[in-house]
Amino acid sequence: MKPHPVSTARIVESELAEIRTLIEHRSAILFDSSRERFFSTRIREYVDEKGLAGGADLLRLVRGSSIEYEALLERLLTQETSFFRYPAVFEALEKTILPELQERKFWENPRTLRIWSAGCSTGEEPYSIAISLCEALKFAEAWETEILATDISRRALRHAERGAYSKRSLQDVPPAQVETYFTATKHGFQVRPRIRRMISFAQMNLVESVYVGKLDCIFCMNVLMYFSDKRRLAILRRFYDALEPGGYFLLGHAETLSNSPMKLEPVVLGDCRVYRKPAAVEARRETAAVEGAL
Repeated sequence: MKPHPVSTARIVESELAEIRTLIEHRSAILFDSSRERFFSTRIREYVDEKGLAGGADLLRLVRGSSIEYEALLERLLTQETSFFRYPAVFEALEKTILPELQERKFWENPRTLRIWSAGCSTGEEPYSIAISLCEALKFAEAWETEILATDISRRALRHAERGAYSKRSLQDVPPAQVETYFTATKHGFQVRPRIRRMISFAQMNLVESVYVGKLDCIFCMNVLMYFSDKRRLAILRRFYDALEPGGYFLLGHAETLSNSPMKLEPVVLGDCRVYRKPAAVEARRETAAVEGAL
């Protein structure tokens, strides 16, 4: 195997800092010191690929073109994902969270379940959620289900919307589920239309204040690390406000809300920790409103 070519790009630290600041200003995405080596390596590789002399040329390029800026951002945002990534989380979703939501909301009219995949990348996560819904829901046709799948990357979303994946991508999906929810193609597998119709894909930067309605469950795995503490707190507040009382918030396995002021209760389900918005919050609010009207 050939080693990666050594970059010849001339980029000084002040230029890297300027690029980092530009990205945070435009997209609120922060590449802090913990990702310094990754950031500088990707920038140098990108400068070489574009045939630029150095960091100054790259800055002129991305400042002069939104298309060039987005292309650079695409290169910097890692899109590592897979079907049923963190199996313990999806087991908790299918075996505990969805049955609980189903029981609690069964007598509502209409019966609705809404889940947000925030930072959905190339689509494996929302499709995994859709499969879990189909596996867990009794009388699925009696429910109005929607999975909102958002990402900042237009390229990743185009991949997700196509719903086409290689055989290798599905290696961790049980064969019975592959047969039920995918169609074999010449180059791999295609998500079946009934699963695709459960998902609404949209481009979104999480720092933007966009109304998404009320949700029963929010997945935000390995996304919050890209934002500063201040931005992260603002995003968490939006998540909290969007969650229905009793709704669930799910993070990646290495993430935690231990220092967050949000009143989300940690719940251990099997081998994973999830967070739940207290169901009593809305009840107390309604009681206070009634008492205030008397």
